Amino acid sequence: MINFYISENGVLVPCAKREDGCWISVINPTPQEVDELIEVYGLDSGFVKSSIDEEESSRIECEDNQTLVIVDTPVSSVDSEETRLFYTQPLGIIITEKNVFTISMQKTQLLKEAIDGNIRNLRPAFKTRFVLQLLLRIAALFLLYLKQIDKISSAAEQELHDAMKNELLMQLLALEKSLVYFSTSLKANEATIEKIFRGRVIRLYDEDQDLLEDLLIEMKQAIEMSNIYTSIVSHMMDGFSAVISNNQNIVMWRLTILTVILEIPNIIFAFYGINTVDLPLPYTWFPIVLTAFLTGITALILLKWKNK
Repeated sequence: MINFYISENGVLVPCAKREDGCWISVINPTPQEVDELIEVYGLDSGFVKSSIDEEESSRIECEDNQTLVIVDTPVSSVDSEETRLFYTQPLGIIITEKNVFTISMQKTQLLKEAIDGNIRNLRPAFKTRFVLQLLLRIAALFLLYLKQIDKISSAAEQELHDAMKNELLMQLLALEKSLVYFSTSLKANEATIEKIFRGRVIRLYDEDQDLLEDLLIEMKQAIEMSNIYTSIVSHMMDGFSAVISNNQNIVMWRLTILTVILEIPNIIFAFYGINTVDLPLPYTWFPIVLTAFLTGITALILLKWKNK
């Protein structure tokens, strides 16, 4: 799907066809649309194919007056088992002499916010500033999702004391995997942004320097937060395993006590239920009283031993 957007008074509005200074958003393109981007709009075929490759890593390169910037954008979803997942999706940004193209295999939160006008003062005609604003919002989304991961892990920690459920374990495993994805993507994005900062690939203007510095600060903060949360979740996983093991030991201990206590009546009534002579006090009340007494004494001893 190919859509065109132009800025009017700082607000993006759709337009019917390509115009100079417009933003061309490409989401999950068909093979015909890929051919159109290459043949009609003159985009480099390698740039287009790299942008739709979900395994492509963050990088920046130039070719024939076109600049390709590939960055990883954060994505959040919920699977069929109600487990919250976080991962990254590559976004290709191709800068030409007249337009900025973004190519993605799915409509991410970044693109949704840009199209809905939630990112202020987006002006595709100012191509460098437009790209930096998108990158800055990507860094902000990483921080937002990292905070969500922290909240989910904190909620899981509250349930950790009596945890015996696989759902908690699967959620923590998903968070740990998500943080690995985030950490790897953030470091790759940082390297790409530092190349932009040096000004050798994309032409930088004086008014964009503050924005670029803010972008670097946000990205470094996201990397630091990712490393901290990775360490926290990793230690939480170790504690989670220890808690589950301890809870299982407690359950097995209780079952063992119950088994020992229930075995006493079986033994006594088995003796008094067979045709054996010379048993002491062969009356109905005696085995009942003896069973109650021995059961109580055994239970008291086992419980006191457990509490030591």
